[in-house]
Amino acid sequence: MKNILITGGAGFIGSHVVKRFVNNYPNYNIYNVDNLTYAGNLNNLKDIENKKNYFFFKIDINNHNEILKLFNDKNITDVIHLAAESHVDKSIESSFEFAKTNVLGTLSLLEACKKSWKLSSNKNIFYHISTDEVYGSLDLEGSFNEKSRYDPNSPYSASKASSDHFVRAYHKTYALPILISNCSNNYGPFQHQEKFIPNIIHSLINNKKIPIYGDGKNIRDWLYVDDHCDAIELIFNKGVIGETYNIGGDYEISNINLAKIIIKIFDEIKLNPSGLSNKLIEYVKDRPGHDFRYAIDFSKIKKELGWTPKTHFNNGIKETINWYISKK
Repeated sequence: MKNILITGGAGFIGSHVVKRFVNNYPNYNIYNVDNLTYAGNLNNLKDIENKKNYFFFKIDINNHNEILKLFNDKNITDVIHLAAESHVDKSIESSFEFAKTNVLGTLSLLEACKKSWKLSSNKNIFYHISTDEVYGSLDLEGSFNEKSRYDPNSPYSASKASSDHFVRAYHKTYALPILISNCSNNYGPFQHQEKFIPNIIHSLINNKKIPIYGDGKNIRDWLYVDDHCDAIELIFNKGVIGETYNIGGDYEISNINLAKIIIKIFDEIKLNPSGLSNKLIEYVKDRPGHDFRYAIDFSKIKKELGWTPKTHFNNGIKETINWYISKK
């Protein structure tokens, strides 16, 4: 019997992971720990809240005594760690909060594992979900692989890089059985409005200006959240302890071109004249330390575990737009 603790399970990616594990593993107990800050929403989990193998606890992961009590009371066997402050703009405004949650919160969980698990048994997993932003910025050529040098440029990416290093340090120093994955930008239903794609869609729904940083030429790789969950589930079940896996969506596009695609699809859905909503685009002052390009080389997970993204961007973004329209 596995008793899996999933942190940040009321957030965007976390809620998708919680639902996946609750539904796919009825013999596992799934314990969702979330502090329900602004991006956490239990409405994301309405369809599984009454499942017999699902349990929710409102706990701040920095409350080490509460975390340790949960480990002992529920005999936690595995951790999938998604809880994080994740908005780059907010990290520029309040970097301390990001260090507190992303670094010290991760340490709180690692310490609980070290204190609670027999580390020589190899029966446990601490799976840390991270970001491609830890690698820094790319020019027009190249991509990040698992051996790429860390070079974070924002307080957010610095905090995630630090947490990655602590997870690896606990593996090397204490033999904690760990897995790490670094993913590209996620999109899909249930994402908080502050993020780039939901912000565009909400602006279109409400006929408001769509802010684009700088010249809009910054490039991101986009990964549909269900494809990310496929990879997470696969890594949890078949990943090699101590290894890192990069997860990419295989769809690179500039911010301005992405905005125009979303506008085009939105206008088609709403039967607006073609290009009508382009007038809502508004270029704004670029944010400090804005990375130019991210690109993920996911050949390792493809070769070793057989994962590739299944959702073509055009299909995923249409589904996402329709979901937000249905929730307005």
